[in-house]
Amino acid sequence: MGGAIIGIIYLAVVVLMIASMWKIFVKANEPGWAAIVPIYNMVVLLKICGKPIWWIVLFIVPVVSFVAGILIMVSFAKSFGKSTGYAIGMLFLPFIFMPMLAFSDSTYQGPAG
Repeated sequence: MGGAIIGIIYLAVVVLMIASMWKIFVKANEPGWAAIVPIYNMVVLLKICGKPIWWIVLFIVPVVSFVAGILIMVSFAKSFGKSTGYAIGMLFLPFIFMPMLAFSDSTYQGPAG
């Protein structure tokens, strides 16, 4: 019984995150379906952030991927006019901050603001 409840909650969070990324991509004038394609969604995310495509290679290197992820989230937040504090929120509580970004009236301002 408890496992089923946890499974339903997990599924709800996954659906919420997919819907949020879809909406964010549409706000940035990118195809929403890109949110569900594994590697292509990173390519689109890098494009939204204004980072070169070769940054995808940084996610292969263990420690470098952590730093690159932080830099990308900061650029991602600034691309929508948000602060570095908002980017920290997206890193630690993405299931709260990503839907806030997706379903608010914030607009895409271009790569890294």
